[in-house]
Amino acid sequence: MRVLSPASARRVALAAQGFADRPHAVATMRSLQRTVARTGVLQVDSVNVLQRAHYLPLYSRLGPYDVDLLRRASAARPRRLVEYWAHVQALMPVELWPLMRHRMDDYRTQRGKWGFTADPSLEPRILAAVAERGPVTARQLDGEFSGPRTSQHWGWNWSEARKVLDYLFLVGDVAIAGRSPSFEVIYDLPERVLPAHVLQAPVPDPAQAQLELVRRAARSHGVASLRCLADYYRMPLAQARVAVGTLVETGELEPVTVSGWSRPAYLHHAARLPRQVHARALLSPFDPLVWERSRTEALFDFRYRIEIYTPVHKRVHGYYVLPFLLGDRLVARVDLKADRSSSVLMVQAAHAEPGAPEETAAELSVELRRLAGWLGMRDVSIVARGDLAARLRV
Repeated sequence: MRVLSPASARRVALAAQGFADRPHAVATMRSLQRTVARTGVLQVDSVNVLQRAHYLPLYSRLGPYDVDLLRRASAARPRRLVEYWAHVQALMPVELWPLMRHRMDDYRTQRGKWGFTADPSLEPRILAAVAERGPVTARQLDGEFSGPRTSQHWGWNWSEARKVLDYLFLVGDVAIAGRSPSFEVIYDLPERVLPAHVLQAPVPDPAQAQLELVRRAARSHGVASLRCLADYYRMPLAQARVAVGTLVETGELEPVTVSGWSRPAYLHHAARLPRQVHARALLSPFDPLVWERSRTEALFDFRYRIEIYTPVHKRVHGYYVLPFLLGDRLVARVDLKADRSSSVLMVQAAHAEPGAPEETAAELSVELRRLAGWLGMRDVSIVARGDLAARLRV
């Protein structure tokens, strides 16, 4: 069995995620599609302290790009990306829609996924309203279909219309047509959101769909454990195990050992094994390279926890902390905030990792200026917290 060093596994993972690609001087729709082919999905999250989560992985790989490319890909015709519960809420290529039909069927059987049940008597009426008035937000239907809101279930305060629309989305009866400027979900019928060839494509049986999702996860990982492969599209381990077995039999995955990993690993047959990776990027907390925290620790010896929900006095590194990738290592982490009222990118903390190279501060300074420019910030402000902060020159 082939043995990979931790450094080799790290470089394989980086190449699989697009960090070894040569960027175009100006990002195009082709650049975006190439990048999404690497990442598979772009996680969607409402936190906007810096930039919405789905925009950042593209920036990390493409550099300063026109965000209208992503808006066009996910809202204009021909639509290339659509939101669904693929990893968690995520933008995915439209061709994944048939692969999610088995998941939609499961949600129909389970009556959703959140532990509360939408009022089934409202479903046909709200679906008819979407058909007649769509695209619509839940707020636009609240007056007709919703009574008083209650604060239950993790503090969510969803109206009845919102609950029913979310259920109809999970089961595929409606699709997400886009987001409002305030990030509200806009719903419409699938036939008015997705290309006809996607809706008319054959729907694979669950085993075939699971096999293809694991195949895609393996391509996006390069090298991965079974748990990593299952997590990428949030599949049960048992389903992923069956799919991995099939892919090993067909030669698409090669069982390997990664020195220091406690679990067996699998190398994708087309994975690149670069000798060097010359990357420099700030990574979103929701970037596919780091969203599975145990994998991040195994690959980079980088323990990473998001502290958004941690009380202020208990935070170690900050509210919205981005790892800094330099070469093939995560060498620092910075807590960033875009102060849009003053047009300033605020570096609220900066910490170097043990063994970070001498050039870390200089390279991070360059990256912070580049990020500020992409965000339209006129200045960068350093708050002197963390051992790296005083060495930054922006």
